[in-house]
Amino acid sequence: MTSDVTIIGAGLGGLALARVLHVHGIPATVYEAEPSPTARAQGGMLDIHDHNGQRALRAAGLTDEFRALVLEGREATRVLAPDGTVLLDVPDDGTGGRPEVQRGELRRILLESLPAGTVRWGRRVSGVRALGGGRHEVAFADGTAVTTSLLVGADGAWSRVRPLLSDAVPEYIGRSFIETYLFDGDTRHPATAKAVGGGALFALAPGKAIQAHRESGGDLHTYVALTESQEWFAAIDFTDAATAAARIAAEFAGWAPELTALITDGDTAPVLRTLHALPVEHRWDRVPGVTLLGDAAHLAAPNGEGANLALYDGAELGKALAARPDDAEAALTEYEQALFPRSAAAAADGVELHELLFGEAAPHGLISMFAGRGQG
Repeated sequence: MTSDVTIIGAGLGGLALARVLHVHGIPATVYEAEPSPTARAQGGMLDIHDHNGQRALRAAGLTDEFRALVLEGREATRVLAPDGTVLLDVPDDGTGGRPEVQRGELRRILLESLPAGTVRWGRRVSGVRALGGGRHEVAFADGTAVTTSLLVGADGAWSRVRPLLSDAVPEYIGRSFIETYLFDGDTRHPATAKAVGGGALFALAPGKAIQAHRESGGDLHTYVALTESQEWFAAIDFTDAATAAARIAAEFAGWAPELTALITDGDTAPVLRTLHALPVEHRWDRVPGVTLLGDAAHLAAPNGEGANLALYDGAELGKALAARPDDAEAALTEYEQALFPRSAAAAADGVELHELLFGEAAPHGLISMFAGRGQG
């Protein structure tokens, strides 16, 4: 009987797995490096897709809780030229299959759905080793350790569990994002809030972009994209917020001020988010007693699928283990055989999307994509 499930990482995927196991009466323990649920901001908006993320939440029995989090109107999309000209404006008519929620709120409902004590906070993994017979030992930075017969690495891009299965290491994709916020945009930054519109904004040019999203309360969350080397970014002192913002904004000289204000008028210091990816076809041979989900398994160029796939991975693994309570290895085999092709397809789509967003044809590739959907 599956009864000794150890999950490393309390992100969306790890929590989805723990919740689906709980629904089926299977206990699990989640170990998380962060000291508490509120230790850091959990990122911005997520569009939760009907074909994977929403299916995972149904399996977790959390559809009503999820629906209560949806921010209406945020599926709207605008594409602007650098001079502020509106090239595409797709309203949110309420018929889309990708409703938007705040990542932190989605994580909260998953946490609240688990029995008290399921998540052990402040447990940073320092090492993992195989003990034989499908059992593994997980050592923590505080000097403690646990042994388990079923170990799941849900610990993200730089997973400490992945080396048990794969030698693959994430590689820089040649592009980074710089993250910043404008708070209370409608009141304090009305021209910029109007440019962003009701949902997502894409202001694109080859190799660069100003991307933003309207969050709750009129907050505007920005991801500036630049196709530059890691050495280029290392030359910018991000500990000096004003200087860093000015240096990034200089790459958009001549762009409309309502767009560059997303960089220069930021209410938070700009944060560098370097982008890494695993090989598109990343997979591994079956190793008894251990598997991966989410970014630990298939870190890819951001394309709106990462959180959805993590949720879906967690739910599918939980369902497989529940369906085969006396044969965890068969459950892991079944889970991985489905995982590999879907994650490879999503990663390939991410590469293609980045070409549309930042390639030589930008912004016209993205506009053509929307036109092809009948939304142009």
